Amino acid sequence: MGTGGAKLKYAHPGRDSCQNPPTGRRLSWPSDAPMISLTQTAILLAAAVIAVSLFRLLRLSSILGYVAAGLVIGPWGLGLIGDVGHVMQVAEFGVVLLLFIIGLELQPTRLWVMRRLVFGMGAAQVALCTALLGGAGWLIGLPPTAAFIVGFGLSLSSTPLVLQVLAERGQLKTQHGRSAFGILLFQDLAVLPVLAVLPLISPLSTTQSPGGPWWVNLFKLLVVIAVVIIGGGRLLLRPALRIVARVRVAEVFTAAALLTVIATALLANQAGLSMSLGAFLAGVLLADSEFRHELEADLEPFKGLLLGLFFIAVGMSANLGLLISQPLTVIGLTAGFFAIKLIAVAVLARVTQHGGQAAWRLGFSLPAGGEFAFVLFTLAARQHILDSQTSDLLILAVTLSMMLGPLLLMLHETLLTRWRAPAEQRYDDIRERDIPVIIAGFGRFGQIVGRILRVKRIPFTALDSNQTHVDFVRKFGNKVYYGDASRLDLLRAAGAETAKIFVLAIDDVEPSNRTAQLVRAQFPHLKVFARARNRQHAFALMDAGVRNIIRETYASSLEMAASVLEALGTAPAAVRDIVRKFRQHDEATLAAQYEVKEDETKFAAAAREAAQQLEKLFEADEGKPG
Repeated sequence: MGTGGAKLKYAHPGRDSCQNPPTGRRLSWPSDAPMISLTQTAILLAAAVIAVSLFRLLRLSSILGYVAAGLVIGPWGLGLIGDVGHVMQVAEFGVVLLLFIIGLELQPTRLWVMRRLVFGMGAAQVALCTALLGGAGWLIGLPPTAAFIVGFGLSLSSTPLVLQVLAERGQLKTQHGRSAFGILLFQDLAVLPVLAVLPLISPLSTTQSPGGPWWVNLFKLLVVIAVVIIGGGRLLLRPALRIVARVRVAEVFTAAALLTVIATALLANQAGLSMSLGAFLAGVLLADSEFRHELEADLEPFKGLLLGLFFIAVGMSANLGLLISQPLTVIGLTAGFFAIKLIAVAVLARVTQHGGQAAWRLGFSLPAGGEFAFVLFTLAARQHILDSQTSDLLILAVTLSMMLGPLLLMLHETLLTRWRAPAEQRYDDIRERDIPVIIAGFGRFGQIVGRILRVKRIPFTALDSNQTHVDFVRKFGNKVYYGDASRLDLLRAAGAETAKIFVLAIDDVEPSNRTAQLVRAQFPHLKVFARARNRQHAFALMDAGVRNIIRETYASSLEMAASVLEALGTAPAAVRDIVRKFRQHDEATLAAQYEVKEDETKFAAAAREAAQQLEKLFEADEGKPG
C-alpha cells in the first residue's frame, strides 16, 4: 500500500524503518529482487493450514492462527522465511481488497440508516480515544504531531479481526455487535484522509513535499477523486462491466473485478496517494450498481487469502527482540493503551444508552489495535514524524494487542456466562393459567397473530427470547414474556399442558425446529401452527410432526399476484379461482417433494414434473369456453 509516493514496507527485525530513501522519489523493489518462491509459498500455505486449523479446533479466532503462524516461521521463530518485505508486498493487496469491499458495502441508504452509529458513536470513539491516547503520548514527551498520529493509530481497531470474532460467536446482530460494526466502519473511513494528508504534515514537507508544495498534493487528491468518481465510474467502469457481463464467462468477470481494484489503486498510487484510498473510492462508486453482489462474491476468496497472508506477515514482522530487550516497556505500552480504549469505549457505550453487559462487551470487543496502525506507524517513521524505535515499539504493541484481544474477549464472555448471566438472564415468571393460545416468537409475524386475537378478546401468552425486543414491545402495551420457548420448564409454566393452540412464530430456523420437536414430543394434544422461512424449514417442521405450516412470504405473494391479475383486467372471481388452484397445486407439490427430499435427483424430477402439471392445468382452463 503506498502513500505519499512511497511504497510501504513494515519494520523488519534488525532494520531501521527510516533507512529507506527519503520520500523524494518513489520507492520500489529492485528489478532483480526475487519474489515469493514456490517453496516459500508452500511454507506459507502449510503454516496457515496447520495454525488456523489448530486455533479453530481450540475455538480461537483464525486471525490469531495466522499471526501465530507468522511468528513461528518468521525471522524470530524458525526462520523459514527471512525476508518479510516480499511477503508483505503481496499481502498488502489484501488490505486494498478489504477497503474495496468496505466501499461496496457503503450504500448511501445503508449509511443513512446507520448514520447515528457510524457518524455519531464512531466519530465519538475515534475522537475520545485519540484525545486520551494522544494526550498520554504528549505527556511522556512526544511532539504534538507525533502524539496525534500515535493517538489516532492506537484508537483504530482491526475490522477483519473484530468482525470475525463477533461472527464466530454469533454476536454481530446484538446491540454491541451493531455498535462495533458502526464504529469500525467510521474508523475505516477516518483512516483514509489521514493516510492521504500524512505527507503534508511531515517535517520533510516544510517547504517542498515529495511531490512539490503541500497544495500540489492536495490538488492531486482532489483530481484523483474527481477522475475516479466522474470519469472512472460514470464513463468507464460501469459501461465496461456491463460489456464484460454480457460475455457470460465467470472467470472473465472475476478478472475484470480484480482489474477494477488494481487500476484504481495504481491510479491513486501514481498520484502519490494511498492505494487503499483509490480502491475504497472505486468500491463506493459501485456500491449502488447492479454488479455489487457479483463483485463482492468474486473478490471474497482473494480478499480472505491475502488478508490471511497479511496477518502472517504481521506476525513475521513483529520485532520480538524488543520484547526481550525492553519487556516492561512493551508490556506497559500494550496494557496501557489496551486499558484506556477498553474503559473509554465502555463508558461511551453507557452514555449512549447501552446496557451494562452490552457496554462491557463492546469495550472488550474493540481495545486491540488494527492493521491500519501498522501502515500508519511505518509511514510516519518514513516521513520522520516518528523515530524508528518508537515505530517498532508501537507495531509490536499493536501486534500483541491483536493476539490478546480475542483471548480477553473470550475470557470476559466465560466469566460473564458463569457468574453474571444467571442473575441477568432470568426468565420472566408466568402467572397466567388456562390460556388457550401460546405464541412463541413475538416479532413482526407473531405480533400480527396476537393483535387479531386481542381484537377478538382471545387471551394468549406470548414468549420471546430477545430481552431488548420484549422491552420494546411492552412499551406499546403488549403482554409478552421473556423466555426461551425451546425449554420444557418454560413451556409448562406458560400452560402448554392445558393450552389448545401453539403458534410457532420464531424467526431463527434452528430454535424453531428445536421448539417444534419439543412441543410435539411433550404436548401432543397441542395443535401447532408454525411459521416457515422457506421450503427447507417447512420440511424440517414436517419432520417434527407439524402439519399446519405457513410459509411467511407465501400468502402475501399470492395476494400480490391476485392484485396484479385484477389490475390487468382479470375478473375477481377468476382471480380467486386461479389463486385457489395454484395454492392447491403448490401444497400437493410440497408434500410430494417432502417424500423425496433426501434424493436430489428425485427432488429435481419432482420439481420439473410439478411445473409441467401446473402448465397443463392452466392450459386446460384456457381451453374451456368462457
